[in-house]
Amino acid sequence: MCRLCNPKTPQAACPTRRGFLTTAAIGGAAAVAGAGFAQPAMAQSDTKATNMPEGLGTPGRRVLLKGGAVLSMDDAVGNFPVGDVLIDGAKIVEVGANIDAPDAVIVDAKGKIVMPGFVDTHHHQFETALRSQLSNGILINDGRPANEHNYFDTILQKFSMVYRPEDVYINELYGSIAQLDAGVTTVMDVSQIHHSPEHSDAAIEGLRDAGRRSVFGYFEGWGEKAKYPGDAARIKQQYFSSDDQLLTMVMGGEIYLPGFEKAWEVGRDLDIPIALHVVGTFGMQPTFDKLGADGQFGEDNIFIHMTGMSDDGWKYAADAGAHVSLAVPIEMHMRHGTPPIQKTIDLGMSTSLSTDVECTMTADFFTQMRGLITLQRMFANEKALAGAEYPALMTTIEAIRRATVGGAEGLKLSRKIGTLTPGKEADIILLDAEAINVAPLNNVPGAVVTLMERSNVDSVFVAGQVKKWSGEMLGFDIPRLTQELESSRDYLFEAAGINRDLFA
Repeated sequence: MCRLCNPKTPQAACPTRRGFLTTAAIGGAAAVAGAGFAQPAMAQSDTKATNMPEGLGTPGRRVLLKGGAVLSMDDAVGNFPVGDVLIDGAKIVEVGANIDAPDAVIVDAKGKIVMPGFVDTHHHQFETALRSQLSNGILINDGRPANEHNYFDTILQKFSMVYRPEDVYINELYGSIAQLDAGVTTVMDVSQIHHSPEHSDAAIEGLRDAGRRSVFGYFEGWGEKAKYPGDAARIKQQYFSSDDQLLTMVMGGEIYLPGFEKAWEVGRDLDIPIALHVVGTFGMQPTFDKLGADGQFGEDNIFIHMTGMSDDGWKYAADAGAHVSLAVPIEMHMRHGTPPIQKTIDLGMSTSLSTDVECTMTADFFTQMRGLITLQRMFANEKALAGAEYPALMTTIEAIRRATVGGAEGLKLSRKIGTLTPGKEADIILLDAEAINVAPLNNVPGAVVTLMERSNVDSVFVAGQVKKWSGEMLGFDIPRLTQELESSRDYLFEAAGINRDLFA
């Protein structure tokens, strides 16, 4: 059973439809998840939609996505106006113009764009129940009455302090399912909610039970039961002893926290990436520059935002091969500073996109890509109109690259995902190019970035497993889960002492 199946309320239906699981399906799901997780807790089922092709989802059957516009994101593989993708188990085995696979289940992809799933390198999923609560908020209080309710004081210092493990679980699970629905097949979850080992376990269970590829970010927590960063070794051994599974781990190493050096030491001892927010608003520049000057940066670093940093700091990061995760709409909206898009381009840095916080902004990737490309072009066009030298205008395929390939690079998952390449795992999305907001299709990357939104996500595969089919999420009782999320929200508002004003 999943964490929500409370033995005290046996009349409540399991929100993950485990009743539909067969013995074979349980075995297959457990194999995908990895040996670090107990089979009875697996929540994602192989429930079929009524219009699914016969045999799709059956263990051992190959799948042929046939006749779609294939955007591989791999120059060596190429793109196909009409092409096929052959999947065998969790892996892509062939991409081409016309693949012959008589033993495969045929998925008619005509009218669909077939491409890699999106990769979100920074999402605070524990805040799912707080969606839109801070729509008008900025990062910190600047003294104006309008900004009394801000991210640091309201979300981190009030709401986050009252989370129970069960709140962590439902927020993580629901946020994961919602992003799967939007075609985001991989996330790095940055939940600063590790108030106890039980909170950490609940976060991991929520990520796992969603059945998508996730990177668990072990960041800070508060209170006498908090074990960060000391619980990292236990967590890695218990849940992440193998890298051949959907879930992997990143160490949080926030440099605005006292004793951050220990977190960096632990992360490097465990040989996992170290991620941190780098925001000038919090006065981090001197610390960041010193770390760079001392040679502490490396390819294992994921720097989130990178706003307000000095030229020296940027050079240290670029020379070390560090990765930058941009959350462009949030950075503009919440006063992080100007998103440093052009800086990452000029320095040739590996860069990805991230959604950050749903308490303020949507977590779909079409918003992220449009925010990225329009802001970069706005600054370039402003220089052009002034008669000055201006940088090359970002293209739509370059925006998609940061939403797929760049994310895989940053999370050290390039060998598994990010492109439709034979040998990689089949994290694939089918986008409806015949929908009324897109048809007729004239340019594939242009349609994805400039026209589409989450309703165009028709079907989603993660490691070859169908998670969404023909617009329908599979394996979850969404109404029941929504009720559970609402109950968590009601508790959080009451416990934090904050009035829920729908028209504030």
